[in-house]
Amino acid sequence: MTRRTAPALAAALIALCLAAPSLASAAAVDGDGMWIWYVKKSSGGTADGIAAKAARNHVRTVYVKSADGRTRWSQFSPTLVRQLKARGLKVCAWQFVYGKNPKTEANLAAQAARAGADCTVIDAEGHYEGKYVSAQTYMARLRKLVGPSYEVALTSFPYVHYHPGFPYSVFLGPGGAQDNLPQMYWKTIGASVDSIFQTTWTYNKVYGRPIYPLGQTYSNPRSGDVRRFRQLAVAYGARGLSWWVWQFAGARQWTAIGSAFTPIGAPVRRDGYPLLRRGNRSDLVVWAQQHLMKVGFLGVVNGNYGSTTQNAVLAFQSSRGLAPTGQVDAPTWQALLPSGPAAIRWGAKRGAVQAASGRPVSPVPLNARKNPGRNELAPAPGH
Repeated sequence: MTRRTAPALAAALIALCLAAPSLASAAAVDGDGMWIWYVKKSSGGTADGIAAKAARNHVRTVYVKSADGRTRWSQFSPTLVRQLKARGLKVCAWQFVYGKNPKTEANLAAQAARAGADCTVIDAEGHYEGKYVSAQTYMARLRKLVGPSYEVALTSFPYVHYHPGFPYSVFLGPGGAQDNLPQMYWKTIGASVDSIFQTTWTYNKVYGRPIYPLGQTYSNPRSGDVRRFRQLAVAYGARGLSWWVWQFAGARQWTAIGSAFTPIGAPVRRDGYPLLRRGNRSDLVVWAQQHLMKVGFLGVVNGNYGSTTQNAVLAFQSSRGLAPTGQVDAPTWQALLPSGPAAIRWGAKRGAVQAASGRPVSPVPLNARKNPGRNELAPAPGH
């Protein structure tokens, strides 16, 4: 991500990355990337033009739109992928998904993989609120077609706590995406660059997938903010970052993403952990319950932090010598997350939720019916 740094600084950054709470790095999304909505509106729409501008600005990966719902976009062709790769670029396909036809959407993702994509990125947003069954159907179908090791990433809302019914726990859970690319559009959201990193890391890191920040070059953000975004990505231990979007990035933004910068010193991270308590209903509760189930303290996952979950948390805290708060606080998350989540097979009916290992299909959790508190990304062009 950084360039022209001293060997000692490079070693320090490597150590920082290794210390980050994330999984092994995945090659296609490492380094700097730029998203392409319409190929024809990006540097003349030619592989030579795209590759030349990418090289000038140290862009390693291009994310090219390949499908929208049930519709394949012809711009993502084997010819284009081959030409871009021949010019030294990694090429990831991205598709906007709606959840009404998850198997068809997964088929299109697999088709892009067969066209030569180095990875597939699922752009799932408001249409997927509450759609746990669709998300699981999509992921199961995609993994059946591309295998467990093919690189898949999720890009979605960065503020998890605004979206209690969004199935992060499916897209980023067992058999899901390996990478998390939250859309951290600070100017659109109305946040500072520093605060968007703090909030995004606080609520996303518990899902245990490497976070690759997706920053903003549309709507003419200040070049100083773009450089600050790059600095903080290094400080937070990200192994790569990318930018939305090629056709709306101005000369100032291209210069800011492609020029050398001075990394900032540590400590700079201010992220924490989500605090869950009785009465909460959210996907974060689902995620905590899956972990409690994995270690044998809970038999029900329903997205509702009621008395049963509170008692399970108290029992878990007692077993680990933690303060008996009955809340999933920072020490509890830190003790709970290493166990990993229990696998859940979601179904369409309501009722008690059971784990998925020969036991009944689990009905959709109660939090799936909760409306989002806010769509922090609106209006972002192209999603």
